Amino acid sequence: MIDLHTHSTASDGSLSPRQLITEAHKIGVSAIALTDHDTINGLDEAQSEAEKLGIRFIPGIEIAVQWQPGEFHLLGLGLRIPNAVFFEALIGLGHTREKRNREIVRRMNELGLHVEYEDVVNLSGGHSIGRPHFAQLLIQHKMVKNVEQAFDRYLGKGRPLYVPKEDIDFQAAVRLIKAAGGIAVLAHPMSLYVAWGRLPDLIASLKEQGLDGIEAWHPTATSGDCKRLEDVGRALGLFITAGSDFHGDIYQGRKLGMTTGGRTIADAILEAIPPLGGRSR
Repeated sequence: MIDLHTHSTASDGSLSPRQLITEAHKIGVSAIALTDHDTINGLDEAQSEAEKLGIRFIPGIEIAVQWQPGEFHLLGLGLRIPNAVFFEALIGLGHTREKRNREIVRRMNELGLHVEYEDVVNLSGGHSIGRPHFAQLLIQHKMVKNVEQAFDRYLGKGRPLYVPKEDIDFQAAVRLIKAAGGIAVLAHPMSLYVAWGRLPDLIASLKEQGLDGIEAWHPTATSGDCKRLEDVGRALGLFITAGSDFHGDIYQGRKLGMTTGGRTIADAILEAIPPLGGRSR
């Protein structure tokens, strides 16, 4: 059992990188990728713990890409040699994320919640702030009962607290990932909100621009859609990956090592893609 899409407190997960690896070890995960949003700050801690416990660790990241009307996230798996340009890009992404977050705080106050920016910073533990942290604030203020409700009513696209982030373009994201020795994988393709009639051609175009693989299996898609995505990816010669998109307590239904419909992520997935080793620390 493996998992190629997880998050820690370095971005918007509820477990520290070390705790994430410990939990993965407890349930028998043999290989795991840490793919926090726009940051690699948790990789050293996670890799160190993985080495202690004998788990194969795959350094990764999840980068948001400019896209309409849905959301386009790109996984970078197997990062080995992040260079100065890579780190400069992450700093820039951090600045745009903070700008977005401060605007969400302003809008929350317009709704009468009396929230300070420090409140969400404290919730994040000083790490990269994401919308799930704002969902937790809404829960604390009894505006919603859970994270899913927070996104449905306030934080999702078109909702009162949705603020678009100034993301980078696809080709720039691909260049960053590949310059760091990783492969570029389209995360949860259904979040693009592209009709099935157009999706295969879009993915083919992305492959021509440097896409290496697609995360065909993700818990937010149905099993039928996941199988269809896998068929599209295989027809295009792309690598097929699967992940839980685990965030800990934040998304209750997501479990390490498992994807849609409670399906276990078999290590055969990892065997079918290029070697994804650890980086020098």
